[in-house]
Formats: sequence, C-alpha cells, structure tokens
Amino acid sequence: MATLWNKGTAATESVERFTVGNDRQLDLRLAAYDIEGSKAHIRMLESIGLLTADELEKLLDGLDGIAVSVKAGNFEVEDDVEDIHSQVELLLTRSLGDLGKKIHAGRSRNDQVLVDLKLFLRDELRQIREETLTLFRTLQTLSEQHKDLLLPGYTHGQLAMPSSFGLWFGAYAEALTDDMQQLGAAYHVVNRNPLGSAAGYGSSFPLDRAMTTQLLGFDTPVYNSIAAQLGRGKCELAVASALGSIALTLNKLAADCALYMSPNFGFIHFPDELTTGSSIMPHKKNPDVWEIVRGRCNQILATPNEIALLAGNLPHGYHRDFQLLKDILFPALERLHDCLQMSDYMLQHIDVNTHIFENPQYETLFTVEEVNRRALAGTPFRDAYRQVGIEVNEGRFHYSGPAPATLKVSDLGHTHIGSIGNLCNDAVATLMDQAAAW
Repeated sequence: MATLWNKGTAATESVERFTVGNDRQLDLRLAAYDIEGSKAHIRMLESIGLLTADELEKLLDGLDGIAVSVKAGNFEVEDDVEDIHSQVELLLTRSLGDLGKKIHAGRSRNDQVLVDLKLFLRDELRQIREETLTLFRTLQTLSEQHKDLLLPGYTHGQLAMPSSFGLWFGAYAEALTDDMQQLGAAYHVVNRNPLGSAAGYGSSFPLDRAMTTQLLGFDTPVYNSIAAQLGRGKCELAVASALGSIALTLNKLAADCALYMSPNFGFIHFPDELTTGSSIMPHKKNPDVWEIVRGRCNQILATPNEIALLAGNLPHGYHRDFQLLKDILFPALERLHDCLQMSDYMLQHIDVNTHIFENPQYETLFTVEEVNRRALAGTPFRDAYRQVGIEVNEGRFHYSGPAPATLKVSDLGHTHIGSIGNLCNDAVATLMDQAAAW
C-alpha cells in the first residue's frame, strides 16, 4: 500500500483493511480541499526558499490537473493507496518525479487532515446557513400570510389558549435565529488555521503560517501547535452541537406537522403526492416525510454525544481514533441538508384549515379571554377565574365575545410584543440578519 509513512516495512493486509476502514470513500469529499491546502502550503514553501519559482509553477500545474479530475468526478483513491493525502502526492510524483515528493516538507498528515477538514466544514456550514435562511424565509412568509387565522394552542397536550397560524409559523422562524447563532459560533471555531503545526510540535523549517492563513481565508492561525491538535474532535463537536440545535427545531416542527395533519386535528393538509398510503387501508394519508425528518433529526441529536465519547479520555496529540470522527459527522451533515431541504419543500405546499373553530369543542380555549374580559370590567381576577371555572365544570360556559367560528386574531385584543396580535416578524428578521452575518 502507498503510504506517506512507509519506511520499508509493510503492515499486514488485515491491519491495513481494519485501520483504513471507510477512509477512502469518505476522503473523496476532502479531495478538493486537500488540493486547496496543498497549493497554499507550496506557495509558502517557495516564499521561504524550499521551492524554486519554477518548481512551484510545475507543482501548481500538477495540482490544478488533479483538481480538474476531482471536479469531473473522475478522481479516486486507488485500492493500494491509504488516503487522500497519499493519493495526491502519488499522482504528483508520477507526473513530476522527485519534485512531487517535495510537497510534504514542513507539514504532517496531522495538520494536513486538519486543514482539509476545516476547509470542508467551513463550506458545509455556509451551505447549511443558506438552507436555514431559505427555511426561515418560508416560515416568515407563512406567518405573515396567516397572521389573522386562529389556531388552538396546547399545553400538556390539552386545549389551552387561542394561538394562531402566524404565531406557530413565526415561532419556528425565531427558533432558527438561535440555531443560527450556534452555527456561527461553530464556524468561528472551524475558521482558524492549523497548517504548520505539523504533528503537533511545529517544525524547524521557517514556516510562514501567517501567509497560509491569509491564502486560505482563515480568521487567524491556531497559534499553539499543540492546541491545533487539541482541536481535533473539539472542532467536530462544535459543528455537531450546532447541527443538533437545528435538528431539535426541525424535530419539533416535524412532530407538530405529523400531529396536525391527523384527521383528529385536521389543522393542516398536504397534497396527496407528498404523503403515502397504506397497503390495506385505502383512506390513509401518512406523514412519512415528517416522520423521517423527525427520526433523522433524532439521529443528528445523538451525534455530539458520539463525538464526545470517541474523542474523550485521550491525552493530547494525534490518535488514530480521530479517523472515526468522519464516520460520525459526515452522515449527520448529509442528514441535516436533507431535512432542511425537505422541510422547506413540504412547507411550500402546506394548506391550512380556515374552519377549525366551527367545531364547538374549541370554545373552552377562550376561558382565559373571558376571565380577562371580566377582570377588565372590574371583577377581581381571582373571582373571575373562579366564576368561569364553575361554569366550565357545570357545562354552561359560553364565551361572551364574538362566536368562535367567526373570530379573528384582531378580535382578541392581544397587542403585547410576541403575542398573536403583534408577531414582530420584522424584528425577528433583523435578529436573523445579525445572527447570519459571518
């Protein structure tokens, strides 16, 4: 097997198979980033005299050629090659001879893989930011469209108080602003340059780490070489925690939608082609998309714990355990992309029930409104509460305002910030703009 660490003694086939694992497949996602990091590294090597200008140009041309094959989908890690780093160096050496071997001066696979991962995760976080913003805008649009339409509110799974579709959609939009804050925090953890830390103890070459930081667009270097290696696992954990925050929001949204489209509720509806049927029950319209979103998001929520358990209890420095982080984090990233995109797709086709309150069972939702109306008329609040409670228990409660079937949000007099009558969607949009400015 072609390895960067081979000193003349080969590992047995079973050891190679066990230790390499899924790396060849997972590393394909890092190929473009390995080339990007290598180009910055050799530009720096030329600037400190370890490469001539002519050698630099030949290496850059060679890397550009490999990049073309990556973009075309033709690049692969060969069966007898250990990883992406070995494959890139092997291809350069095949085309350029001994010059290709110079590319690794001043770095280790340890800082090389850290750079690849950070560049990859940086792009992933940017993509998730855009997908989250798309869903946010859809939710805000739906909130404004349906801001006057009442919806039953629940606590403990029991009828509670009048809510609205505007408040419900808007709640998930605002929840995403918190998630965006965590996504931005993870981005800042990721966006620091480990290149030049080598195996964790730096190098006797006069490396210009400020130069590679600028070339790769990182905010700063990770200054301490050991700290750069301590970031392995911690960086992935920060990203996984941010993914988990978004997943928790989507999980609850999915649970709501699966419940609300049940005939027992009937609050929302989706076209038949976005639901599934039963093999024996011809009336069924199953919320399979929302159930898969809910389940996938539960898987994502487990990711930070998996990473913490894998990366914990290790002394500082690189350990082969870290290779397995990709097996955990990469699928979680794919799941979140899918869940964000599908949630937005489903909401683009949602239909809301405008006749919910024609059902008399929802009249008790207005007990608090009635208590407040009597309190405003001069009855002490606690007395008004007791009066209405007795009427409910005796089955003779009737809301004294407009008939529930004809009620709109504006009839209820809710005006404070964040109430059904004052959604503050513009203020929430400003919060999202601020949270996403990274």
